[in-house]
Amino acid sequence: MPTDRQLSRDVVLFSTADWDHPFWTNKQHVASQLAAEGFRVLYVESLGLRRPTAASRDLGRIGRRIRRALQGLRQVQENLWVGSPLALPWHGNRSARMLNERLLRRWLKRQCLRLDFQKPIVWTYNPLVGPLLDALDRSLLVYHCVDDLSAAPHMPSEAIHDAERELARAADVNFATSRLLEARLSAINSATTHYLANVADYDHFSQARSPGPVPEDLASIPRPRLGFVGAISAYKVDFDLIATVARARPDWHWVLIGQVGEGQPDTSIESVHLPNVHLLGPRPYGRLPDYLRGFDVATIPARANPYTAAMFPMKFFEYLAAGVPVVASSVPALQEFSRACELANSPESFISAVARVLDGQRPNAEYCDELARQFTWEWRMGQMLEILDEAARRRASDSSRACDQAARSGL
Repeated sequence: MPTDRQLSRDVVLFSTADWDHPFWTNKQHVASQLAAEGFRVLYVESLGLRRPTAASRDLGRIGRRIRRALQGLRQVQENLWVGSPLALPWHGNRSARMLNERLLRRWLKRQCLRLDFQKPIVWTYNPLVGPLLDALDRSLLVYHCVDDLSAAPHMPSEAIHDAERELARAADVNFATSRLLEARLSAINSATTHYLANVADYDHFSQARSPGPVPEDLASIPRPRLGFVGAISAYKVDFDLIATVARARPDWHWVLIGQVGEGQPDTSIESVHLPNVHLLGPRPYGRLPDYLRGFDVATIPARANPYTAAMFPMKFFEYLAAGVPVVASSVPALQEFSRACELANSPESFISAVARVLDGQRPNAEYCDELARQFTWEWRMGQMLEILDEAARRRASDSSRACDQAARSGL
């Protein structure tokens, strides 16, 4: 249903994730919510920020990108189109960046002309798009900062740092999903920076609360089950923690659902090759509630490093929506939600927290459900559009004053 706000109805969204990734993140949810609100959205798939490796997965992804680029735009739902432009994935190289800029400018102009976009809102998760902005006669610029990309493996850290400073300074609105990211952007442009934590698709994940089947591959694993859903990569997941807990409590069974090495192809999982650690691989987004239904404890075994210090794990509210008690490493962003989960800062405290939950001493289930019902994408989109509406009014007012000053100067 379209809003009554005086915003452009067109949005060009630069994502850092492909549309059909099995685990939706902010990018797909925001694009889908905007389309549901009546905005017309061009979702630009990842431009390949991470330097590619010779791994077969990276080579396969390059092949898929070429095929999609040749297919052109594809409409994935009402008001929402996905584009896969070709770009050289060596963003730390100046020559590669310059060539990408020329190619992408032409691609953007062509797609906006095709869709008849009029002064679109530019909404980006990718800080390296700054040089492309001149190709778009935009009405607003939104930077949605959801991760410290410079701290992820194989990233052009220096180029990202420099580009993010310029982007945050130019943006009409900066959204940050953690307090650390908020502080970093506020130091650049405090007037336009807003902290908005990650949220979840409550309607989807709350299906886990209803009676239903547990998938066979999960049902065959003994209980109690400690579950994790997400990217199984060394810079995100603390494999040493999992191995320590698994060895200390062989009667507990870890269930890890996700792609091994996502974002870090050189990830080694040798340390968790244990009888009570089960790697099921990625599962379709639509099936995740069925798997969560079979978890006794939902976990966030995050490795402590600069990347995780800046992240807000989206799976936290997904777990709460599913009605599963949560035990997590002491991720800074979760401290303000400590009433809704058990936080642990060592393998020993993690074991104690899981034991308490399994003994029935879980965080208050009613409070957790109330929190999950509040932190939804519908609620978050309403907040975002209010902020964008105010930014549009502010920009219009500034433009009006500038015109008045120019007119007076000409008298």
